[in-house]
Amino acid sequence: MNRREAGKAILGGLTAASYNRVMGANDRTGVALIGGGRRGREVMGAMLSSGRAELRGICDVYDVQRQRAKAALVKAGEAPFECVAHEEMLNRRDVEAVLIGAPDHLHLDLATAALQAGKHVYLEKPTTHRFEEAARLREAVRASGKVLQCGTQQRSGTHYIRAKEEIFAKKRLGRVVMVRTTWSYFPWQTRHIDPQPRPAGLDWERFLGHAPKHAYDWIRYDSWRYFPDYGNGLLADILTHWADVAQWMMDEDHPLAAETAGGIYVMHDGRENPDTVNAILQYAGGWNLSFESSVLPLKEPKPTVVFLGTEGCLDISRARYVFTPNSGKPETVEAGSLLEPLHTANFLDAIQKGAKPNAPVEAGIQACNPVHLARLAYLKQARVKWEDLAG
Repeated sequence: MNRREAGKAILGGLTAASYNRVMGANDRTGVALIGGGRRGREVMGAMLSSGRAELRGICDVYDVQRQRAKAALVKAGEAPFECVAHEEMLNRRDVEAVLIGAPDHLHLDLATAALQAGKHVYLEKPTTHRFEEAARLREAVRASGKVLQCGTQQRSGTHYIRAKEEIFAKKRLGRVVMVRTTWSYFPWQTRHIDPQPRPAGLDWERFLGHAPKHAYDWIRYDSWRYFPDYGNGLLADILTHWADVAQWMMDEDHPLAAETAGGIYVMHDGRENPDTVNAILQYAGGWNLSFESSVLPLKEPKPTVVFLGTEGCLDISRARYVFTPNSGKPETVEAGSLLEPLHTANFLDAIQKGAKPNAPVEAGIQACNPVHLARLAYLKQARVKWEDLAG
């Protein structure tokens, strides 16, 4: 009996309701979560809420995170596979796609391993942790023939797409010469973290991955964003998103030059990445992007990207955009939907229907270009040029 005949025999003994449940499961994409932290749980929750994906596994180097992911994502009666080693998850035939929500320094190795194993990949931002990683990731996607969606979810926002089509394509802003981006206040990056003994359920060596070897230190795990070995702080967390919006709208893929100022002004707790940072990036099209961000509780109306042109202003956030022409009344367009359900739906469309991903690998790489250049400027405390990244 072949596989098709066996399937028919099994289905023949089912009730109509059971048949529909089985066929529905077959229509869903089998997905696994690699990295069960806060962001991984949020995005996977959005993906599962579509009813088009089925959670087949949870992988994390820390058993507590696996349990948190189970509590947030697993329904009664479900029993997804659990593991520490991502290799085990990638060897499973029932896993068709993975969502990678691990720390930034692990993104490249996990994504390339998943692609080589024949899995589709939703890769949380930043796509690259270091500038030189781009070529390897780009080639892995090309060789695999699989879908890779980067986690810059604004690319799927209907009001972002509308702004691109109705404001920028029609040049309603005139000549844009400045773009201001702001976003501050991240409580999870201002926590006081006490040392604690190494938990029995934490695989410290797997957490380190290819990062420099370091003795166990709880703060390095629990707040890895504080340390450049594992993440690039505010530049990776926030500039990635807002620079992506600006470059997308302005049809540019990298800055020409950057200057960055910042430091650890308040949070003297052992962190190495700045708690406050400002960057200015210059583009070939004749415009500057300014970025300001702090983990501190600075009061702002909203996180936003503001385009300033000779014919008007566009203020676009995740909630809405407001276009204010120099002559005429302001126009407001609401988002209408959260971005994560839209972006994960596009990922599933790419897998199930052959649609194009809204944030393919090249878009993700380009979103990180300003991050790498601004980081280099911060490290050098000097103005740097695009060519300096290859130096």
